[in-house]
Amino acid sequence: MVLRREPTARQLRLGVELRRLREGAGLTAIEAAALLGANRVQMSHIENGLAGVSEQRLRRLASHYACMDEEFIDALVAMATDRTRGWWEEYRGLLPTSFLDLSELDHHAVFQHEVAVLYVPGLLQTEDYARAVFSGRVPELTHDELELRVGHRMRRQQLSIPYELVIHESALRIRVSDRAAARAQLAKLVERSEADHVTVRAIPFDLDGFARAASTMTYVGGSVPKLDTVVRDVPHGSAFIDSEGQLSVFRTRFRKVEAVSLDPSRSRDFMNRLAKEL
Repeated sequence: MVLRREPTARQLRLGVELRRLREGAGLTAIEAAALLGANRVQMSHIENGLAGVSEQRLRRLASHYACMDEEFIDALVAMATDRTRGWWEEYRGLLPTSFLDLSELDHHAVFQHEVAVLYVPGLLQTEDYARAVFSGRVPELTHDELELRVGHRMRRQQLSIPYELVIHESALRIRVSDRAAARAQLAKLVERSEADHVTVRAIPFDLDGFARAASTMTYVGGSVPKLDTVVRDVPHGSAFIDSEGQLSVFRTRFRKVEAVSLDPSRSRDFMNRLAKEL
């Protein structure tokens, strides 16, 4: 068995879900391995994303674990047998793996919901805005590293899945660069908000009921709800959250933030007014 040196987030997630099924069935890793004619070390490798698992073995495990959710099992099989080598592989070895994991997550998503309080999200940033954000990194990036990150961010924007953004006025007003860049960024937000698959809602400073300034998130819909993922920024990249309890919390957070936002039409008017003030 050839072990992976650096499993992707998607491969790690498959292992996590298999471990959760096993623990839910009340089986130890040794007991589960025996059902496959394997050993504890091999089972550990599978559950830690270091080794793959065939469709036949995965379905056998699901049967032994008494998992009756056929849609979920099929989704796990799709993860286990996926051999996609997407555009992000061009950046392997050039960018931190968190960038690649995020792109792979995008590729397999069925929808995305975002809440932004301080920055315009990467999927809707202009090139100048993205360059300014990455330029603020400490320690500073070299010119080549900076351009790689900006290029990768622009490539990510080719998504066509349903995308909903709730963005606070603070993110719309903060100038990460100059006035011209700020106007261009607002113009891009307005333009993209008119696409059929994109919904942008704004939260003005003077809107009552916004007590969720810490709700910044990217909620990514998986092929089944159990495979949804929340992405949050951390000092050294991105953190992926996938426990059912936490996913439920973030779904509720998004609905509550969305409920106090302006509707899409009024949000476009609001962003246009902000652009005229610059």
